Amino acid sequence: MVRARAPRPGDRLAPFNAAPAATAEASLLACCGSRRWARRVAAHRPYPDVGALLAAADEAAYDLSGADLDEALHAEEPPVLPPGSCPAAATALRAAHDAYLTRFGHPFVVCLDADRPEEHPGWLVSGIRSRLGNEPEKERAVAAEELRRLIRARLVRILT
Repeated sequence: MVRARAPRPGDRLAPFNAAPAATAEASLLACCGSRRWARRVAAHRPYPDVGALLAAADEAAYDLSGADLDEALHAEEPPVLPPGSCPAAATALRAAHDAYLTRFGHPFVVCLDADRPEEHPGWLVSGIRSRLGNEPEKERAVAAEELRRLIRARLVRILT
């Protein structure tokens, strides 16, 4: 069994490790909408550090069954533009996202953590339009990878 390290001020991993399973799973479901994924990651606690948790989260994401991936993708919210974006960009995003939803049956998933928020409006619309040309199986693989990246970013935000 891995021993958890002693908590430090501002450390959120120690309380996560010590939380009841249902509490840990609820926190994890905020990062990924697959209940099986959340149960699996919670069951492997305690984690010695955030890196170990991220590695376990990645492994669990790679191992999602088709049904688990569907559950996770359908739990995602549609992309939104940052406050102050122009109305034309919002209209273009809605139209592109509606076309994506019709073609693939789940919200468009993309991790934009590496980009500046002011770049998001143009990137979101062009990204959706570009991925609309993917075959369904290819898009599923792309969406799964973007979801994995989102999960990592969300975990880092809640635990550091």
